[in-house]
Amino acid sequence: MAMAWGWDAWFVTAVLVGLFASFVLEKVRADLAVAVAVAVLLAGGQLNPGDVLGVFSNSAPATIACLFVISAALERTGVVAALGAVLSRHAGTSPRQVMIVLMVTAVVLSAFINNTPVVMILTPVAVTLANSRGMKPSKLLIPLSYATILGGITTMVGTSTNILVDGMARKAGMEPFGMFELTLPALAIAAVSLLFMAVFGQRLLPDRETLSQQLGSLGRRQYSAELQVPASSPLIGRRLEDLQVAKGELDSLLVFREDALVADPDAGFLLEAGDRLLIQGSLPDVMELKGLGLSMTTALRTPVESSGHSSSAAMMEVIVGRSSRYSHRPMRDLDITARYGIHVLGVHRKNMNIVDHFDDFQLDVGDVLLIEGSPEQIRRFVDNGDLLAIGVASSKALKRDRAWLALTTAIAVMVLAAFKVMPIEGLAMIGAAIVVLGGCLDIDDAYKSVEWQIITLILGMLAISIAMERAGIVHAFGEFAMQFGIGVHPLLVLALIALVTSVMTEIISNNAVAVLMVPIVIEIAQVLGIDPRPLLIAVMIAASASFATPIGYQTNTFVYNAGGYHFRDFFRLGIPLNLIVLLMIVLLVPLFWPLQQG
Repeated sequence: MAMAWGWDAWFVTAVLVGLFASFVLEKVRADLAVAVAVAVLLAGGQLNPGDVLGVFSNSAPATIACLFVISAALERTGVVAALGAVLSRHAGTSPRQVMIVLMVTAVVLSAFINNTPVVMILTPVAVTLANSRGMKPSKLLIPLSYATILGGITTMVGTSTNILVDGMARKAGMEPFGMFELTLPALAIAAVSLLFMAVFGQRLLPDRETLSQQLGSLGRRQYSAELQVPASSPLIGRRLEDLQVAKGELDSLLVFREDALVADPDAGFLLEAGDRLLIQGSLPDVMELKGLGLSMTTALRTPVESSGHSSSAAMMEVIVGRSSRYSHRPMRDLDITARYGIHVLGVHRKNMNIVDHFDDFQLDVGDVLLIEGSPEQIRRFVDNGDLLAIGVASSKALKRDRAWLALTTAIAVMVLAAFKVMPIEGLAMIGAAIVVLGGCLDIDDAYKSVEWQIITLILGMLAISIAMERAGIVHAFGEFAMQFGIGVHPLLVLALIALVTSVMTEIISNNAVAVLMVPIVIEIAQVLGIDPRPLLIAVMIAASASFATPIGYQTNTFVYNAGGYHFRDFFRLGIPLNLIVLLMIVLLVPLFWPLQQG
């Protein structure tokens, strides 16, 4: 590159590399990693407090937060549930027909409602449909996630990525994007993608049971659970090797005595009252160990003496929700047993073993808990909104008498924004106020509906983008484009931008990718004399179109756990789908937005 790569540029680049590594390794939450990166740039002088506070002037985060509230109102008043009920009645009987109806419904809903609640609401519907039609839910849950992603691209409010790119473009002096500006090409992309899934999905998707089905059939899903040697146990004074179970070997076993880990206990280690065993094994193995004279414990180490013996007791698997108050809290701090009488018997996370104290384990979104309690206790526990029981509908009272207000408000926001009566941020704020004041959801539910991790990540990435521009990194990309882009067809530039965005969004947050790409794309467009608008459209679509991995988009992560999928299951259907979307971007975007200016 022609320009000198100064100290600030090297420092910011190093911070970005560290940030990307953090995203990929997932050792800390993405929003925390971004906050640390901003703090480092402040300490290094590449940002000042005014820069960080200035990002709050960007309208995108506030708009996204308000649209989360409106989406929650549609969910809370039963609008989405009603559509799910209609889907159940008219889904047909053949596997392909069921898949098509489910995907089309998801596309329509996610065009106007945040993707994650759509997937969370339709997942039990999909499982019920699959069971009633003799299908495995694994044939439906990945297509459900993909369809919500495709539907979110079709409108400016369908996904936070579109709103974010629009806000950054306006900040750069560009004309705002229209509410339905992307609709026609995005619908064409969705139609081709859905057709591909309908034709090849049954062949490419695995025939695999969900976690709940595996539980019901005593499958071999691995659980981490803690058992205790009670004072009355016949195992006191017995050797550790006496715990070998008939149905299989335990994958791991840790012994704690008086809160201290016993280092490398051999087979002849003698058990004492109060010893705690942290095991990793299948449900049958766990139950058999319990039958030998051990007591399962909850996160608070309360013995579950009646587990599996009470005629009224039921076991169920539940998934930690997107805004759950149980997320990122150690098990010991949870009030599950005290408030609901529910016992947590085991935890499962992406085939990972728990290697620390069970009560120190921190839950995360998508974790599966094996719980036990009476049907009434379980129902009340699930209805608190923090957890989703796969295949079981919630009985939480919906505010159906306010459905008309939530639906009218959502439609009004879309229509008024389409006719440019007021900028979308103003309409979103008014709409959020109406649904709260109108009783569609209370203020606590409104705050809870906002995905604050996403808002924090966006604000942090906006600050980092300022540091990139100030350090000359964005300008360097422009100079690079000038040196190597002369004579290159604009269509190739569009294809490369879409490809880079698509690859990046498979491993890090789609919103983070959008924030990084927008200033670079605008700079490249200006240097090469290309209209930046079609390039930003490519960024919008490619940043959301994450199909090849379960970690690129949060709906993929959700169905990854709910459907019992393997990582490779997303490759088989997702990589061809990514290629289809990239090809459609190259073919369609120039037709609607000419690449050459003027």
